[in-house]
Amino acid sequence: QVQLVESGGGLVQVGGSLRLSCAASGRTFRRYVMGWFRQAPGKEREFVAAISWSGDSTTYVDSVKGRFTISRDNAKNTVYLQMNSLTPEDTAVYYCAADPRLRFGISRHEYDYWGQGTQVTVSS
Repeated sequence: QVQLVESGGGLVQVGGSLRLSCAASGRTFRRYVMGWFRQAPGKEREFVAAISWSGDSTTYVDSVKGRFTISRDNAKNTVYLQMNSLTPEDTAVYYCAADPRLRFGISRHEYDYWGQGTQVTVSS
């Protein structure tokens, strides 16, 4: 079992930046693929980014490529999502997720553990 706690969300203006953090409990954090998902009101939860257990590989949804960066610090059991050039379309609840089976997937069904989410609101 692993528990995930997101932080860093908030209200930001168009073009601004936020850095989300996800702190994980447990000593096996470094064995998990970690992902970020988001869910806007009335929409399905969608994949945003994922990072391999070592941090060597990352993948992003097309809409955030070049603006968002996922990273991890295994010594601190934390994964980050740096979000730049934010637009109103980025407004959503952002969730951190962990996959202990190392599938490095983009489907929410491939992640076994989830945080409670943190709200990101981009105002115009």
